[in-house]
Amino acid sequence: MLTEAAYQDGSSGHLFDRAARMDLPARSRAVGDSIELLGAPISFARNAEIYGEKEPADSLYKVLSGTVRSCRALIDGRRQVGAFYLPGDTFGLESGDEHVFSAEAVVNAKVLVVDRSTLASLAARDKEVARQLWALMSRELQHAQDHVLLLVKTAHERVVSFLLEMAERIRSSNGVELPMSRQDIADYLGLTIETVSRMLTQLENASVIAVPTSKRIVLRDREFLQRLVA
Repeated sequence: MLTEAAYQDGSSGHLFDRAARMDLPARSRAVGDSIELLGAPISFARNAEIYGEKEPADSLYKVLSGTVRSCRALIDGRRQVGAFYLPGDTFGLESGDEHVFSAEAVVNAKVLVVDRSTLASLAARDKEVARQLWALMSRELQHAQDHVLLLVKTAHERVVSFLLEMAERIRSSNGVELPMSRQDIADYLGLTIETVSRMLTQLENASVIAVPTSKRIVLRDREFLQRLVA
C-alpha cells in the first residue's frame, strides 16, 4: 500500500494527474519510455510495502534503484518469495484485477509508478506498446514457470541455480553482491535458512565459491557450477 511515508520525492496530489494531462504521441512509443514519461517516482524504505496481496492491480511499477521482492504468507505461517526485481525490472502487471503477491522493498528503493489504465489506453492506440506489454506479461509467466521447476530440484541445485541467476542478472563476471537476506533467499528457494547456509558452506569448502561477507558471493568456478545444474 502506498502510504504517506512513501512520498519522499515531493509528489503531491494524484500520482497520475501529470500523466492524464499529457498528450503523448502513441506512435513508436516503447513501454519503457512510456513508463518513464507517465510514471511518478516514489521512495520506499527497507521492508516497506509497495502494494499488498489482493489489493487492486491498478498500477505498473519499475525499479529505479534498490531491490524489490514479491511475497505472500502461506496458510501455515511461512512466507513465499515469488521473485526479486532489480533496477530496470518492471513488476505488478497482473492478468487479473488484483495482485496475487505483495511487493516490498528489500533495501531502500526508488520505484516508478504508472497508472495501469493510462498505459492500457496508450497500448490500445499503439501496437508496439501493446506488443511490449504482452512481452512483459509473457516474461512474468516464464519466470513463474521457471520458479516452479526450480522448486522440484535438490537443495544443492536450487542454491547453485540461484547464484547463477543473480550473477547473470547483475551482470557480474565473478563477484555477486546480494541485496537480499539469507531468509529472503530461503523463502524464494523453498528451503530453510539453515539449509541455504549449509549448501553455501559446502560449495565454499569445495572451492567453487568464496563467501567473503554475508552479502558477497564470489563464483570461483562458474563452469563447474553450471555443470551441476545442467
